[in-house]
Amino acid sequence: MQNDKEVIQALKAGEDAAFRIVFDTNFRRLFAFSYRMLKSKEQAEEVVHDALLNVWVNRSRLNEDLPITPYLYTITRRLTLNALRQVATSQRMIDQLWRDMETVSNSTEEAILLTDLQKFTDTALNILPRQQQLVFKMSRYEGLNYDEIAAKLNISRNTVKNHLIAALKTLRLHFNMSDMSCFLLLSSYFIKR
Repeated sequence: MQNDKEVIQALKAGEDAAFRIVFDTNFRRLFAFSYRMLKSKEQAEEVVHDALLNVWVNRSRLNEDLPITPYLYTITRRLTLNALRQVATSQRMIDQLWRDMETVSNSTEEAILLTDLQKFTDTALNILPRQQQLVFKMSRYEGLNYDEIAAKLNISRNTVKNHLIAALKTLRLHFNMSDMSCFLLLSSYFIKR
């Protein structure tokens, strides 16, 4: 097996075999690292593939005197955090849709749709553990921040954050599995017109 410097030199020269070495040597560890945060095999695989692709695309910038593994972990960490932010962003979009839907006229069809969506959301919330439900409702329905929730529930700020992240992941999976997210986005588009 070649040392890091030789692998990086070969990688910079565009050798596919060098990339294969980097891939085979690091994929499993990077996947485990990303999976611990994302709790999704598909997302973790996508993050690691993107990280390795980033190395290939930017191989000319690699420093031969530095090991490649810490660089890969840095890229994987950044991409994993971006994926977590996207989960939070999609939840903000759903929250905004709820706010938008509340302001539309009270026609019968829209009222029925809103009721159905509320029932669907309540059903989704019921699959969460009790503590996650409390944290989610206090955050989303009451507008409390982490510190306020922590004080009310007598738990740490980090525990509040972890509960909210876990709740958002579970809800996102629930919405994705039911194709409700597409329905919500389409509803938002047509209602605004």
